Order: sequence, then structure tokens, then C-alpha cells
Amino acid sequence: MDFGMPLSEAMQTQRAIRRLKPDPVDDELVLHLIDLALRAPTASNAQTWEFIVVRDPKIKKGLARLNRQAWGLGRRIAWRTSQHDPRRRKIFDAVQWQADHFEEAPVIVVACLKGLYVPFLHISAASYFGSIFPSVQNLLLAARAVNLGAALTTIPLWNLIALRRILGLPWRVTPCAVIPLGWPLGHYGPTTRKAVHEVVSIDRFGNRPAGPQG
Repeated sequence: MDFGMPLSEAMQTQRAIRRLKPDPVDDELVLHLIDLALRAPTASNAQTWEFIVVRDPKIKKGLARLNRQAWGLGRRIAWRTSQHDPRRRKIFDAVQWQADHFEEAPVIVVACLKGLYVPFLHISAASYFGSIFPSVQNLLLAARAVNLGAALTTIPLWNLIALRRILGLPWRVTPCAVIPLGWPLGHYGPTTRKAVHEVVSIDRFGNRPAGPQG
């Protein structure tokens, strides 16, 4: 599999791909994606990751059930906020499609960290999750480089007791993100994002750099 795509192209065309074909994805490719994910930095270089690669239909159904339960609670609110906004409506439709077909994804990767997360101070939360999300982004970019569809979701995490039971996770391993992987039904392409000068402040909040001239 060719990973020769320039990094800038992968970053500029990456998007959440929620509509996936049920076609199989090779084990070797998935393990290679995770190997690239492991190249990310982690707090104190502790490398406390654990990745659960789910292919078992029964386990996928369990994850799909959790996803649908949480989405069912928030669906009405999401519908109201997207009803008159075409951009939000597209996202709503994609999330709904993913909920309806969650267990059909050929692979679902659950990114975890060893060590029980106990919320105490903001710095502890930032440090804890800062050890997993760089590796998840590596995984997403690597998937983009080989035209695999992927999307990070946290919806199935709403019930950690049930999720741990489904995956056989001990209490000292905390699931942090769920990433369905598969060949996309849609397509990648240039993404639309806010301009840099709209989200950057110099030295203090609100001191925006000059925007493009002309």
C-alpha cells in the first residue's frame, strides 16, 4: 500500500468519512496504520496506549447499540439545530447514516489509555487525553493517505461500564475514542475551514493578525 501522499495534501483533504463500505480491510494495513499512530508523542514518553481492533460482528453490534442509544437521546436537538442550515444538515445526515450502519464498518478501532482517568484538575485532564489524541490524529492522517475512510467519534463512550464489558477492558484501561475504518462510500476532497486570521490572536485574545488584502 502506497503511503507516498504528501503530508500537506493529506492534511488539506482530510475530513470525517462516516459512510463506509462493508468491504474488508486487510489486517496488515490496519496494523500498519496503528504502527504509524504509535509514532506520535505521549506524556513523558510513557506510551500508555492500547488499541482494540474490533472485527467480531457481535462486538461491533454491541458498540453500535451504545452508539444508537446515545445518538437517539441527542438526535432531536441535532435535528432542530440543523433543520434550516444546509451545512449542519449534511453533517446530521452523515451521523444518522453512521448510526444506522455502525456495525457494518469492516473495522472499528477503539483507542485507549492505560491508567484510570479520574477528573480532578483541568491540567490532569489535558495531560491524560493529550497522550492519546496525537496518535489518533496520526491514525486518521495515515488512513487518508491510503484513501481509507475514518472518523473519530466519542458517542459510544457515554456508558463506560457497558463499553468495558463489551470489550473486556479492565478498570485500569480507559477507552478514549472510537474510529470506524473502511473504504469510503463518499470521497475526500479539499475542506472548507475558517481563515487563519479569524481564529488566531497575537499575544492576547482578540488581537487578530491582519487578514488577506485585496
